[in-house]
Amino acid sequence: MHAASRATLDQLSESLDGTLRGAADSASLGAQTGTELFEVADLLDADRALRMALVDTTIPADRRVGLAESLLGSKVSATTLEIISSAVKATWSNTRDLRHGLVELGRRALLRAAQEQGQKARVDDELYQLARLLEKEPELEMLLADRLASADARRDLFAKVLYGKVSAITEALALQVVGRPLDRPVEDLDAVGVFSAALDGRTVARVISAAPLNESQEQVLEQKLEKIYGSAMSVHSEVDASLLGGAVIRVGDEVIDGSTTGKLERLRRSLA
Repeated sequence: MHAASRATLDQLSESLDGTLRGAADSASLGAQTGTELFEVADLLDADRALRMALVDTTIPADRRVGLAESLLGSKVSATTLEIISSAVKATWSNTRDLRHGLVELGRRALLRAAQEQGQKARVDDELYQLARLLEKEPELEMLLADRLASADARRDLFAKVLYGKVSAITEALALQVVGRPLDRPVEDLDAVGVFSAALDGRTVARVISAAPLNESQEQVLEQKLEKIYGSAMSVHSEVDASLLGGAVIRVGDEVIDGSTTGKLERLRRSLA
């Protein structure tokens, strides 16, 4: 995202947080706002002329706002309409940044709702587990990544997989991902998880160990990673017995391989 767009999005994010904090029922408002912002992003994806008009700085800001309000006024809540009005009044580098900005605001609203409901940790874990599920089911991921299929078809397919297995907020976030893909579904789901952790000032660490970690081991590992990376950590652990021993830790693009298989592979390379 370009600098001008990022500055606009930062301002809108701060305003959204303030609105939700001041609401009587911030969880309900956050869930509704997030869902509606996703719907507006879908609308802009489907209407090139509209999205071009909404970012065209040669059109006076009040006319851009009037256009948005005339189209959306009766279809979204007052809070969502206020966000959209502020967005189209502001400066965006291009239509892509506007649409991505609305999606990020939608995710933010839904994740704030999860916080208010005491469900944030559950949502974070469910997003992580969904990404791991798709890693293990490449045929399913391929279907969800099929750009020839409509967004509704991809969402309907994933909804059947998710039905009754995850929270409503996790489902909304996941269906938005497959309906409007940027990369592979696994990568997009992981990106939402990283964004969610960042809202809490945390960095995601993926730990794959040869044997399950107990609570004490996880706490010690978390403390060590916090010292290394200078950030609070959100640790997700899983088991892969093929590692034989030790663990592989992934933080962003960095990999710390302390597994037995990793050590053996490095030994083989050194002797080759």
